[in-house]
Amino acid sequence: MSERQTLGRDLALYILARFGLIAVVAAVLVWAQVPLLVAVAVGIVVGLPVGLLAFRGLNARVTAGLAARNERRAQERAKLRAELREAE
Repeated sequence: MSERQTLGRDLALYILARFGLIAVVAAVLVWAQVPLLVAVAVGIVVGLPVGLLAFRGLNARVTAGLAARNERRAQERAKLRAELREAE
């Protein structure tokens, strides 16, 4: 599997896990007779920071993948700039 596919998979899993956590918190609150809009708002406020802690490993993989991609793009940009300077 290529690095790009791995990053895409990890990013999709991380996003789905975070939204899933928000949905679970909201569902528990709705089950406890909290109005839906309030439950979703509380789910977002509680779920996002908890997701950072709960999915730390997945977050680290996504961050490492993004850093590698950014480094590769910076190298490609530098190579292109060098080629453009030579062409002048």
